[in-house]
Amino acid sequence: MSIKEFVQKFYKSDALIDSEIMKAYLHPEVILEWNSTKGLIMLDNDSMLAMANELSRAYVRSKVRISHIIAEDDLVSIRYSHYVKTIENPREEMLLAHFSTIWQIKDDKLYRGYQMSQFS
Repeated sequence: MSIKEFVQKFYKSDALIDSEIMKAYLHPEVILEWNSTKGLIMLDNDSMLAMANELSRAYVRSKVRISHIIAEDDLVSIRYSHYVKTIENPREEMLLAHFSTIWQIKDDKLYRGYQMSQFS
């Protein structure tokens, strides 16, 4: 599987709301630098798994719609929109945010990430 296919598979799975799935994709030394509306957030392996657990408490379904994905050497750049369905209203799909992320892949895992997000 190419690194582009690997990243696509990560985002098309339920990894963003399921820490057990996410665990399979993360390098033990993963670091995600996330520029969000709250400023810079630094996430490591444990905090990324904790975030997936937190999201699973609020959302019953997660869907990523990828608009762009480009791979070069050990880097994959992806632009996507993240949609969720809440526990309170599982029939309505809600746009959570738009994301642009660059992932460095090491040992066939997500190693370094640089992400920006914008609420709709």
